Amino acid sequence: MKTSRFTDSQIIAVLKQSEAGTPVPQLCREHGISSATFYKWRSKFGGMDASLMSQLKELQDENRRLKKMYADAQLSADLLKEAMAKKWRGHLNVGRWPEQRSKSDARTSGTPARPSR
Repeated sequence: MKTSRFTDSQIIAVLKQSEAGTPVPQLCREHGISSATFYKWRSKFGGMDASLMSQLKELQDENRRLKKMYADAQLSADLLKEAMAKKWRGHLNVGRWPEQRSKSDARTSGTPARPSR
């Protein structure tokens, strides 16, 4: 993920200057940012102070970490289900000859069922 060139305190300072009455185009020129960046900051961080911004960052990091943990757990569960299904199917017919299989096994295996003698 790309990191910002501006710290949280710098972003808040730019937004405070705007609230004080400095025109947006002038702020953008002074700080070397586009107007789109300024308005994105204002919509995301408007009205926040430094402590709220740091809390927001911490919560976003925790949310990202929890989503990753959930995705890893789901992947592990899916792999286990798949492995258990394959293992179970393999154990059903181990040691059986086609004559010893049940009729349902013979139908699913593709070999014709022989009548028992």
